[in-house]
Amino acid sequence: MTETPPTLTGLTTYLLSRVGRNARGRTAARLAGRDLRMWHMAVLAALADFGPQAQRELAGRLTIDPSDMTKVLDDLTALGHVERTRDPRDRRRHSVALTPAGTAELARLTDDALAVQDELLAPLTGRERERLHELLDKVFRHTENAAREGDDPRRP
Repeated sequence: MTETPPTLTGLTTYLLSRVGRNARGRTAARLAGRDLRMWHMAVLAALADFGPQAQRELAGRLTIDPSDMTKVLDDLTALGHVERTRDPRDRRRHSVALTPAGTAELARLTDDALAVQDELLAPLTGRERERLHELLDKVFRHTENAAREGDDPRRP
């Protein structure tokens, strides 16, 4: 029997890492059942939440390498989930928009992600789930702000 050392389980960051890896793996497996990956869902969510945007801006928003973004958008375009159009004022610029099929697919992917979330958070009460979300959101926003301000997390 493998038992995790208490020294590690005493570290909140270790627990976050392990639970996060488990959640990502389960979610990725669900999305793979639809022949999609997390980046596909991220692009659909960004377009749904923020509206049509330039391909380069979308890559920046999601911190996806522009060449990887091209591949993700190629996949989503082939499935009819997004449309790419050239900007008539700047032919080098592509605008990306969600299609009705993309909106429907995002709803299915969100349902899959929520099912995984329910599985993982099963031992928690509704209030505990809300509190966990609030605390993780607070830490997430702090780390995102630090990254935007150029703080290097490896600095002592």
